[in-house]
Amino acid sequence: MAKRAAKDEKIHVSDDLRDFLLEKAATYERPGFISDDPIAIPHRFADKADIELAGFIAATLAWGQRKTILASAGAFVDRLDGAPRDFMEHATPDDIRTAAKGFVHRTFQPRDAEVFLSALQALVKAFGGLESAFIPADGEAHAAACLTAFHNRFFEAAAQCGYEAGRTRKHVATPARGSAAKRLNMYLRWMVRSNRRGVDFGLWHQIAPSQLMVPLDVHTGNVGRKLGLFGRKQNDWKAVELLTSALRQIDPEDPVRMDFALFGLGAIEQF
Repeated sequence: MAKRAAKDEKIHVSDDLRDFLLEKAATYERPGFISDDPIAIPHRFADKADIELAGFIAATLAWGQRKTILASAGAFVDRLDGAPRDFMEHATPDDIRTAAKGFVHRTFQPRDAEVFLSALQALVKAFGGLESAFIPADGEAHAAACLTAFHNRFFEAAAQCGYEAGRTRKHVATPARGSAAKRLNMYLRWMVRSNRRGVDFGLWHQIAPSQLMVPLDVHTGNVGRKLGLFGRKQNDWKAVELLTSALRQIDPEDPVRMDFALFGLGAIEQF
């Protein structure tokens, strides 16, 4: 365990803690991890565009119990005729309204679903896919800039389709508002990290794994604090920066690899 960090203090990761987390990351980053995780939804597909879109839907809905997330995300994808890319290419506004009608996952309501599908369709048409929609105009592809650029473009696209952001804004997080942006950081992990261990996809190449930030949730936050990796009490963007900084000491080229260790320890082992 690292020396317990003060609230916003950066810490030094010991060799013992480094070895422990690397071992745990290797334990959980295996294909067996997929079936009970939201990443199972994009793993239904082989086509890049289908994976991107199904992954974005699954990540967006990834809060609550994992079983419920899988059911809701699967049902949403089924509303797109089980073919997200084809739906985005050919759906009319009436098709989108029909697909969104009656869909509910916790606070994600039919109006949110309609905004999401409309904005995603506009972004795919404008950028040729979701990857480029995350890349800032200046090419600075670190996670905070990518998430901010995507947030702005998403709601610009929604506005072009006639939708004000309204309550839907809370479903597309941005570091500019201090959010930990857990679900979008998780989505970037899925798309960017290598598929060599059979879990993440490694489909995007304009963002490097070294630029990713940890998807901070209750489990990763609690375990990170217990291990002394950071001390900040809030699960906000500053906490994401502190925890990711500590994880970069373990693997500077792929710090978010440790997400598997922290999540596995917390959610599965009840550490």
